[in-house]
Amino acid sequence: MNLLAFDTSTDTLSIAVAHGPALWQHSGPGAAQSSATLIPAIQHLLQEAGLTLEQLDAIVFGRGPGSFTGLRTACAIAQGLALGAGGGRGLPVLPVDTLMAVAEEARQQYGCTQIVATLDARMNEVYHGHYQWQDATWQMPQDFGLCAPEAVPVPPGWTVAGNAQAAYGPRLAPQAAHAVAWPTATALLRLAPALLAAGAGVPASQALPRYVRDKVAKTTAEREAERAAPQAAHHTSTQP
Repeated sequence: MNLLAFDTSTDTLSIAVAHGPALWQHSGPGAAQSSATLIPAIQHLLQEAGLTLEQLDAIVFGRGPGSFTGLRTACAIAQGLALGAGGGRGLPVLPVDTLMAVAEEARQQYGCTQIVATLDARMNEVYHGHYQWQDATWQMPQDFGLCAPEAVPVPPGWTVAGNAQAAYGPRLAPQAAHAVAWPTATALLRLAPALLAAGAGVPASQALPRYVRDKVAKTTAEREAERAAPQAAHHTSTQP
């Protein structure tokens, strides 16, 4: 298959192109910085691989969880490239969970098959998901979680993989085995054929990020309302 994959969900931008069995890779600063560098890097990598957008079978991107800005960037660029390819006919887009990509990278690097995939969610929280490798595919018995590092559930014998330990150290499952792993574009490429065969590819218009933490920043009106609430309560309490 001819595939383009990229992930901008973390501080590392990862891009990979598969042209049949051959592979080309690129990495650089990710998250917010990727908005200015992702398209030129994709164009350069496709040129190196001798491919055009029209020759791709699908575009794969890490849909989250992760950096909000990075996820929006990846999704928007995947949609734009897919819609513009093939003279407007478009390409399938494959959104892949970043935590699954973490699990796949840990399996590839360390041979782990029971993984608690984690990513630093900032704000003293960790994204986490449980993955088991069975019948040549990843099984996920429960949905993603978001919690303090101390609260991440790790079954006995499972490996914690991801980038969260670097941020939180012994606060994250100190008794468990740990493996450093990132949601790389090459992991996305390894996952893509089975996911596409299972029908996970979607039209560009249906490709969406997955945030998990739905909202971080409060609006100005919300902050003003919170400040006004104690004053209103105090005013009410002092009325005769």
